[in-house]
Parts: sequence; C-alpha cells; structure tokens
Amino acid sequence: MNMLTDQAASSFAMADANFTQIVSKLPQVGTTIFTVMSALATEKNAVNLGQGFPDFDCDPALIEAVATAMKNGLNQYPPMAGIPALREAITQKIGRIYGGAYDPATEITVTAGATQAILTAILCCVHPGDEVIVIEPAYDSYVPAIELAGGTPVFVQMEIGPQGYAVPWPKVAAAVTGKTRLIMINSPHNPTGSVLRAADLDALTAIVRGTGILILSDEVYEHMVYDAARHESVCRHAELAARAFVVSSFGKTYHVTGWKVGYVAAPARLTAEFRKVHQFNVFTVNTPVQHGLAAYMANPAPYLELPAFYQRKRDLFRDRLRQTRFKLLPSDGTYFQCVDYSAISTMPEADFAKWLTAEIGVAAIPVSAFYHQPQESGIVRFCFAKKDQTLHAALDRLAPL
Repeated sequence: MNMLTDQAASSFAMADANFTQIVSKLPQVGTTIFTVMSALATEKNAVNLGQGFPDFDCDPALIEAVATAMKNGLNQYPPMAGIPALREAITQKIGRIYGGAYDPATEITVTAGATQAILTAILCCVHPGDEVIVIEPAYDSYVPAIELAGGTPVFVQMEIGPQGYAVPWPKVAAAVTGKTRLIMINSPHNPTGSVLRAADLDALTAIVRGTGILILSDEVYEHMVYDAARHESVCRHAELAARAFVVSSFGKTYHVTGWKVGYVAAPARLTAEFRKVHQFNVFTVNTPVQHGLAAYMANPAPYLELPAFYQRKRDLFRDRLRQTRFKLLPSDGTYFQCVDYSAISTMPEADFAKWLTAEIGVAAIPVSAFYHQPQESGIVRFCFAKKDQTLHAALDRLAPL
C-alpha cells in the first residue's frame, strides 16, 4: 500500500512538472488580515473585536419563521431573482423609508450576501479597459472584483479632519476620465464609521450628471446611523438611483451574517444585466431563509429600532474608551469604532494590532489593511457588535492604556 502511494505521489509530481502553471487572476491576494487577526486572537485567548459580526443571537422569531418554511416543504429551488414575497417586502421597505419606487418583478434581486451582489454588479457592467473609482479605505472585496472583471481600479483616498473621515469630492471629480465606468461608494462606511450626508450625494450627482458613469452604492449598514441622523440612501436621490446598483444585507440588519443573504435594487435595464450574471454565478438563494425573511419583514420594528440598539452599545464602548489614551474618531454609523493610538505607540498599524492582541488581549484590525497599498495613519478599528459582557471584558483589558 505504501509503495502504491509513493508511486502515485511520484506520478502526480511528474505530471505537475509537465503542466503549465496557472497564471493567477489575483496575484496580489493572500491571507486576509481578518484571518490572521482572528487566528491570533484564538491563539492568545483575546477578546475578538476585529471581525465585524455579532456574538449574540438573532430574534428567535426569525429562526422560527425559517424553520416553519422548512417544515412546510419550501426547500426546493426558488425563482432565480428571489421569491416574490421577499422582493415585494424589500420594495415596500425601500418605499416606506426612502421614498424610492422599485418594481419588485424587474428591479429587485435577492443575492447570496452583499459580497456576491457587489461582484455580480461589477461583472455585469465593467469590461476590460474600464476604470472604476474606489474610495479608500475600502472593503477588501472591491478591488479583486474589479480585477476579475478586467477593469482598472482608480483610487481616491478619504481625508481625515476634525470631523473624522470625509470624501474629497474634488479629487473624485479629478479622477474621472473617458474610461470611467463605475464609482463605488459605501455609507455607512466600513471601516471608518463615517456616513455620507445629503451634500455628499449632491456632489456625487454633479460629478456624474451628463455622463454614462454608473454607481455602486454599498449600503449594508443602512440601519446603523446614529444621533438622530438619517441614512442618505442613493434610493432617496432619483437622479443617482437611475444609474445605481444599491446593495444591502439581511445579515447585518438581522444579526445573521452567516446566512449570507442580501439584495440589489437597480433600474430594470441594469437589473436585466445583473441577473444575466447572477443566474450563472449562484443562480438563486436559499429558499426557506427567503420565506422566513419575507414573513419576518412584515414587522418593521426590528430594523427601525436598530439605530437605538447599536447606539447604546457604541456609547457604552466610547464612554469607557475615552478614559484611555486612545483618541476616538467619530462613529456616525456602522458598528465600528476607529481610534488613533499615536499617544500609546509609534508602531505601524499591523504591528500594533498584533501587539494589542497578544499582549493586551484585545483584537483589532489595522485600517491600513483597507488600502491597496498600506497607508499608515496610526488608526485601528474595533467592532462593538458584541454582548455587553464582551465589550466590558475588552474594555477592562484596554483600561490601563
């Protein structure tokens, strides 16, 4: 048996030497910082405030709604674009909150999470040679998706001022060329916790008016905007909505990130192209979960109450963190808090995050990891979507700093 195994291994080695090596489509992609930091947090028994997911359960009523769908035999393929009841519920929510008018049959598509939605939107409209403007720091799936489509990312960096991170719209305008096909925006913003205001969307509108440029608006944290501010969804702004893919996530809204269900709202002509890619990408999405979500959405309270739910956690976290030498940046949205650690250390961000995890016992993510080339600002990101006891345990460890 060993001799046969050795012979097989030898045959594979010879065959491998004779085959042309695969040329990577993503040669710069390696192990993500999230994987590295989570592994280190586990090794050091640290409180993990790095990755952005809750450590508490969702509403049992949502679990029951999905279980009921399963028990009722709703376990086979649903329609490619999503079950009609869920698309109708999404349409009603967008209309109720933002005043946006979408046709559930032709303008709403249920997706396998926001990451798939983003990839599919990019693949359906970006061609080789097209340019896509990416505002950094940026979620780490954006650039690989652009590169897989054959597009060229064009980077504009956010600026840090007294009010935190802000988009320099004149620089965005200057980055536009005749090759610009798409501008990607994200609000509330991961990783900075900043939000776009009405004036920001007015500036974006002025940039794209009279052009064929499309917008991809990543709004997965749409229900996490604080201090009585409203979320300026692209769906509110008809001129932008007419050229936009708007992406959201049930995982973020209902504390079920592992279910990987989201959706895209877009005009019919864009949705038609989106669905051409979607049907050969994932085809469709988990049937009983769709039915469960549709039933659960009949009650708007869970997402309407979400800002207050997370603002209380944000304020708890910020109030105790102010007693350390960390400088708190604004957290106007999302469930992330960025801090400037320059009064504590001069280490590069990745090194500081590893030190914080190994020596202090709290995991964070370096914001430099959200740039195509690491940009050092002396800032790390914490996630406060955790049980109060988890936050207090982390804050107890951070208190001496």
